[in-house]
Amino acid sequence: MTTDTQRPQFHTPDRRIRSVDYGFFGPGSPTWKVWTAPTAVIAFQRAVSLEHFDSGLTASVADLGGIYSDPLGRLDHTFAYFLIVAVGDSQMAIEASEHLMAVHAKSTGIDPITGRRYSANNPDSQLWIHVTGWHSVLKCYEVYGPGPLTPEEEARYWEECVIAAELQTCKISDVPRTRTEVREYFERVRPTLCVSERARRGMHYLLFTPYSRGLKIGLFARLSAPAAIATLPRWMRRLGGFELPPGFQTAYRPLVRAAVASIANRPAASAKVARQVLGPMTGKLYHQHVVAGTPTDPSVVTVADARERYGRTGRSGSVEAAATSEAIPFA
Repeated sequence: MTTDTQRPQFHTPDRRIRSVDYGFFGPGSPTWKVWTAPTAVIAFQRAVSLEHFDSGLTASVADLGGIYSDPLGRLDHTFAYFLIVAVGDSQMAIEASEHLMAVHAKSTGIDPITGRRYSANNPDSQLWIHVTGWHSVLKCYEVYGPGPLTPEEEARYWEECVIAAELQTCKISDVPRTRTEVREYFERVRPTLCVSERARRGMHYLLFTPYSRGLKIGLFARLSAPAAIATLPRWMRRLGGFELPPGFQTAYRPLVRAAVASIANRPAASAKVARQVLGPMTGKLYHQHVVAGTPTDPSVVTVADARERYGRTGRSGSVEAAATSEAIPFA
């Protein structure tokens, strides 16, 4: 195993979240709407738990042990990355992507389930992370937030999901482009998913984080976990071993919707929740998003153009090449 528990950490750049442009999606996009809603916090707990259905990701998480030594820090860093991709400018997103892939490049070892070598940058594993993340955020927005997007907005949301995948090692042709394709993807990979003792421990640790890791994260995890679990299909709940009592979902949903509605139109309150629940990095980025003015170039750019301008590999390089570069904190 070549995992390194002292690997460089993901740090927020020392500049505004949108200095050079509007990033890849821009104001009015469904990505901005959905990823900055309070429901994204519930969705994130759902998504990081589902990662453990991929045995290679389970092995990586277990070997590194970061969720046990610093669960809040791990969640803070991970959500900060997704938030940068969603609402950050293109320079920050490219730098974050290359840094994270370089960090992931150090996470390799042997998957005890398959006996094969795992890599955190494996395209199939990265696709699982990407699809479950984007699907979870939309699902929780629909269930606990304002409700479904318009058909036009949803079509654009999945198009933007494909764009965001360009920042990871996913094979772009494999990324679902519609809700129907997302369902087909889940059915296709379902036979390859599994749960081990290490996977179950990781999932339940993230869903029901011990109070010994901090009162705030322990309390929030227990309040949020039932909401996250309730949005899962039955086969995922059975596989993960976290069934809910009969009728619980019906009773709990209006309470969660009311809590979300109480802060949905209060950006300062939402930023405070993000800071206290997910950590200082996410809270800082969310606050910057709320107060950000017009960037130098008020336009949306492509990932290819952004990589040429700001990436270490440029357009002639590749995501895979960036993933093998030295991991250094970006500034």
